[in-house]
Amino acid sequence: MGKDFSKTQIDKLGDRLKKGNITEADLRLLDEYRRSFTGAYETVVGIIRNEVTLEPTGRPAKSTTSISEKLLRETIRLTQVQDIAGCRLIVADLIEQERVVQRLNQLFENVTIVDRREQPSHGYRAVHVVVKAAGRLVEIQVRTAMQQLWAEQSEKLSDIVDPAIKYGGGDVKIQQFLKEASGIVADLESIELEIAGDEELRSDKKRKSEVSSLRKRMVKVLQSAYPTNKRST
Repeated sequence: MGKDFSKTQIDKLGDRLKKGNITEADLRLLDEYRRSFTGAYETVVGIIRNEVTLEPTGRPAKSTTSISEKLLRETIRLTQVQDIAGCRLIVADLIEQERVVQRLNQLFENVTIVDRREQPSHGYRAVHVVVKAAGRLVEIQVRTAMQQLWAEQSEKLSDIVDPAIKYGGGDVKIQQFLKEASGIVADLESIELEIAGDEELRSDKKRKSEVSSLRKRMVKVLQSAYPTNKRST
């Protein structure tokens, strides 16, 4: 932990947050703890800009509400939360995703790679690269453009229908829609990867045209709003 916090101190704070026994002093401590990630975040973002030449989007620290909700959802200690600080990189396709992930792995020490492409989380697919800087963990989400479109749709539905949708709950039909859309994105990206690695397929104009048409249709589906009523307030 940083010089101002001990692991025991922060994990006990997390336990109190889970139980709902939260005082003003706890909220101040949580705010101080999350703000202590700012330096690490700025270091990571700077390295990405200079060495990977991509522009990350993100936030130096989760809100206190988001941290508390995560602790309630998951069996995890506060010091184990890997995404208090995080940023996101959007790349064109799977080939570029692999290149960026490998580059990040070279640039940072103590790297943990969480690949959510083969085993999606409620349909969510991406690669998360967790690195350590200035004694703090920072999560770098690397998504393809198609994975990002899917994630935006999931976020949209969570915002207007039910927050539980993002975590696999809520309307069954919406979950089925997201699951099927995620599967189609995975299949499409796999086909594109196969074509990119095969010279004969790359020269097959008909095949490339079919894949391009499929991608355009899938983008249209992901950009459209799922037909549902707005969540009542």
